[in-house]
Amino acid sequence: MATRKLSHLPVTLYGSVMGLVGLAIAFLRFEHIMKLHWGVGELLRHVASGWFVLLTLLYLLKAALAFGEVKAEFNHPIKINFFPAFSISLLLLSIAYLEIYPEISKILWLIGAPLHLAYTLIILNRWLGRGMKIEAMNPAWFIPVVGTILVPITGVNHAHVEISWFFFSVGIVFWGLLFAVLLYRLIFLPALPQKLWPTLFILIAPAAVGFIAYVKLTGEVDGFARVLYYFGLFTFLLLMTLIGRFLKLPFFVSWWAYTFPLDALTISTLLLYAKTKLPIFQAMAYTFLLLTSVVIVAVLLRTLWAGVKGEICVPE
Repeated sequence: MATRKLSHLPVTLYGSVMGLVGLAIAFLRFEHIMKLHWGVGELLRHVASGWFVLLTLLYLLKAALAFGEVKAEFNHPIKINFFPAFSISLLLLSIAYLEIYPEISKILWLIGAPLHLAYTLIILNRWLGRGMKIEAMNPAWFIPVVGTILVPITGVNHAHVEISWFFFSVGIVFWGLLFAVLLYRLIFLPALPQKLWPTLFILIAPAAVGFIAYVKLTGEVDGFARVLYYFGLFTFLLLMTLIGRFLKLPFFVSWWAYTFPLDALTISTLLLYAKTKLPIFQAMAYTFLLLTSVVIVAVLLRTLWAGVKGEICVPE
């Protein structure tokens, strides 16, 4: 029974690691910028790190006992895009540990960056070599892109800056290309399946993360940085006009797609406030941190309840 359950452990659960680590980073940055000593960020960092280790051990056990299921996920046109969530989790943990344990941060980055590049090349090879149907296009395709944009955030501390510019360039260019294709798919083709609706929030992440990475690379908030931030903010506002549809959705593991993009928007707003000191951005940072925390707690509780009812590790 346990082995059968384990064989259906979804790789999409790495979205929960991204959401939790992102929230830890948001609180760490919030406490630092606002000169607070809550300790929430540190606690969340420990919780997220523990969950990452546990989930990775479980997935490795799944690979050992049910390799066919792992292979099937890797060959799935949608699920394959969630495998880079593992390397993204490493990159996010690198960010979370940068200030307190820079050597651990560097090790995580040195593993996560090349691994993510490998994932991205494999997935792009799959897209180019298999004649993908446009109906298969969905926001999860942005996950490899978001990862490449994340690399510079600690990459500027751990390697030559040109490496970070390489990853940033790949991510920004592919973000624009994929966004155009996805917009066409969403407007002119049948609606996404309900299970994939939460992944629309992923559209916030490239711009929000891109803003953070660009400011890390250049050290300033210039015109292009503002374009990135405000486009991410506009995407959030656009999704809020669809809030009624999101609230009616039944629970799916894909609900975790709500979380990391909101983390990224919160962190980017905190960075913009730190750079500009404008009160409006301070108020927005408080608002986004509260909203993100409420959403993540709600998704976490709903996931735990689904786990208790045996709704997580089940066949599609």
